[in-house]
Amino acid sequence: MTQNEPSLAPTFLVAMPQLQDPNFNKAVVLLCEHNEDGAMGLVVNRGTETRASEIVDFEPPPKADTGLEVAIGGPVDPARGWLVLSEEYEDAVKIAEGVYLSASSDLLRDLVEGNKPTCHCRFLVGYAGWGPKQLDRELTDSAWLTVPLNRHLLFETPPDDVWELAIRQLGIDPNALTMGPGVVH
Repeated sequence: MTQNEPSLAPTFLVAMPQLQDPNFNKAVVLLCEHNEDGAMGLVVNRGTETRASEIVDFEPPPKADTGLEVAIGGPVDPARGWLVLSEEYEDAVKIAEGVYLSASSDLLRDLVEGNKPTCHCRFLVGYAGWGPKQLDRELTDSAWLTVPLNRHLLFETPPDDVWELAIRQLGIDPNALTMGPGVVH
């Protein structure tokens, strides 16, 4: 990618069935950054039943607990937490209209305690990263589909349904996708 080439971000990357890396089997990645240095995104459909308050060492402990759950954002740096938000806050970077990214522990506390009731959010640990041209090669190898960013899929759809619904957004029946030769990256 040269400086004149457009970035794919923001978009959803939807793993094709032949993508064999277990970290990305049926994954949907919110692609946050894509440039000549590489790409960064967050897997948005790897939910857990673990609450953020169970894994984050808040001092002092939260006054309340909304039950905000942790999701696995990717295999890189799993100790790092990310908030994907529907509203803009201080310390949040705009990814797209109505989609913001933050790593603020103060904002996480506010969300866990219920101090931001109108905000839709996902709390993810880890991220997906690609080196220079790596994602471009994977796209050329048909490892990923690109799907326009959709706030409903991101914030209101259960994680287990996101992959299928993202593909259907393209007008494709997921059952019609055939397994081609494996793609390992």
